[in-house]
Amino acid sequence: MPELSRFYNILIKMLFKDTVQHNKPHIHVFYNGYEASIGIDGELPAGSLPVKEMCLVLAWLTIHEEERYAAWNKAVSGIPFAKIASLR
Repeated sequence: MPELSRFYNILIKMLFKDTVQHNKPHIHVFYNGYEASIGIDGELPAGSLPVKEMCLVLAWLTIHEEERYAAWNKAVSGIPFAKIASLR
């Protein structure tokens, strides 16, 4: 699962070329033992994050809206995607 971004000890990854199990665009977020799947629309279908870190991820999703959809479209097409800038 390639890294999409990293900031404030939060690691964001996206699966590559998995259209069978993952139809809804989403990211995987890892933070100090927490794991969550978050739709790139901000929905939290699985896992959990502390409130502060969830707010940071949602802010990142908002700031990088066009880039995250472009990354998703590339990933499901089997095309490598570039990393997206962090919040720093």
